[in-house]
Amino acid sequence: MKALSKKRRHPLAAVALLLFGLLITGSLYTAAGNISEAKAAETTAASQTDVDEGQKLFVANCATCHGMNAEGSDSGPSLIGVGAASVDFQVGTGRMPMQMQGPQAQVKPVQFDDKQISQLSAYVASLGAGPAIPDEEYLDTTKGDAAHGGTVFRVNCAMCHNAAAAGGALTRGKFAPTLTGVTEKHIYEAMATGPQNMPVFNDSNITPDEKRDVITFLKTIEANGSAGGAALGSLGPVAEGLFTWTAGLGIIIAFTIWLTSRPS
Repeated sequence: MKALSKKRRHPLAAVALLLFGLLITGSLYTAAGNISEAKAAETTAASQTDVDEGQKLFVANCATCHGMNAEGSDSGPSLIGVGAASVDFQVGTGRMPMQMQGPQAQVKPVQFDDKQISQLSAYVASLGAGPAIPDEEYLDTTKGDAAHGGTVFRVNCAMCHNAAAAGGALTRGKFAPTLTGVTEKHIYEAMATGPQNMPVFNDSNITPDEKRDVITFLKTIEANGSAGGAALGSLGPVAEGLFTWTAGLGIIIAFTIWLTSRPS
């Protein structure tokens, strides 16, 4: 023990200890890297056919605006690093390919089937890391908390989409669309990728569980309908006031005509 104690105080002991620590750390890092690379290679190999087919679809349908290598152009942004979720949302809702240039992409009939959308998503995902298509567990509304989701929605989303998720107007011809009838997957992907004028709500802003709560809230109010009668678009006091003014004015005009048409 005395011999070890003396060697511990040797001037080179600290250097030896540092080298030993670096050796252990480097070995562990290399081992972890090899495991990750093996998993990545397995995933890539399994989806290489989809990637190749997705590239063909991309060149035929998307390269005109986004460039042959998805590097972007004057007509469309770069898609490198946007992830599979962005492609699945944009193409899966019919927004892409765009029908015409405008302030924002409009919803229209979907141009591709599910397999082709999956292939396009796989190709774009292969170009750079980005948000992935969400797991089914985060789309299961039976596991969500509608009350908490309503709070999250009102704090982060209602200023554009309306407290009842009916949508609303923005500047320069843009708008926040209604969320009625949107699938759970596309709602989640919109939060994760920030399409059009929407900000990106990554997992640090709104966690996956909170995203599921928001989806649960939206599906709850969609299923319950309007408890107060005619919703009038759920656009709030402006629509209600306009209806009251128009109906009231019509009654006044009708009553005036009736009075003046009476024989004297």
